[in-house]
Amino acid sequence: MVTADLNPVEELLARERIRDTLARYSRGVDRCDAELLKSVYHPEALDLHGSVDGPASDYADYLLEKMMNGPVATHHLLGHSCIEFGSADSAHVETYFVARHLEEDSEGERVDSAGGRYCDDFALRDGAWKIQRRTVVVDWNLVSRGVMPFPGSDKFRRGVRSHDDPGYAQN
Repeated sequence: MVTADLNPVEELLARERIRDTLARYSRGVDRCDAELLKSVYHPEALDLHGSVDGPASDYADYLLEKMMNGPVATHHLLGHSCIEFGSADSAHVETYFVARHLEEDSEGERVDSAGGRYCDDFALRDGAWKIQRRTVVVDWNLVSRGVMPFPGSDKFRRGVRSHDDPGYAQN
């Protein structure tokens, strides 16, 4: 939905800034970057994630502690986003995701996967589009056992949960 409050160029810029915020969320989770993760939410934002429902800052703290003491690695892949502007400074955004968590337990490695949607209310303040309220909807989940590396995979650079990750490198 295009509103009378946004000209086409402003709308395109807003859409890209919203998508950037969503990408920073995934990167913050997967790299366990607390500062980056918290930067995608407005200070009083709510996150209704299921595992923790309440202030987004509480969810971020919970998530980062869980990630550092739980999965070996995580990967949050974002799909398309349906962005509907309510005004020049608010938007409802539904973004499809697939999240995978590599876990180790007494039976060995497993991959916990989930597919769903982030249903977000975004607000523009001080020039930044951030999440005001998030509701996570899980449409499916799957646990896979018997994870085996494919031939030659030991030669790849591995992601790390810090700013030492190659994704943070500046060329």
